[in-house]
Amino acid sequence: MQASKGLWVAVLACVALAACASSMIEVRKGSERVSLAEANQIGACQSKGKTTVSALAKVGPVVRDAVDVEANLYQLAVNDAIEVGADTIVKGDSAALGNRTYALYKCRP
Repeated sequence: MQASKGLWVAVLACVALAACASSMIEVRKGSERVSLAEANQIGACQSKGKTTVSALAKVGPVVRDAVDVEANLYQLAVNDAIEVGADTIVKGDSAALGNRTYALYKCRP
């Protein structure tokens, strides 16, 4: 009985960590000025490179919702775009849930 109670505490702790993982990612100043575009929309833009970002996709036995993980990946890519002076990002490949590459561009003057 005691081991079962300990397991429940551990599972609840994992669920709580998974639920608050999104709130742990900083939203940098200027994030609202970074746009998400499709690859066919960046013809006149200047490339600022690529970034590969990672977010927590699993906490113990609990797998986080894919929509939440993707939102975290997007915010991390936006933060990286701000760092290099980019204002547009294009979603690239994802080898696994919790990892994605984004291309960074400067499209606006």
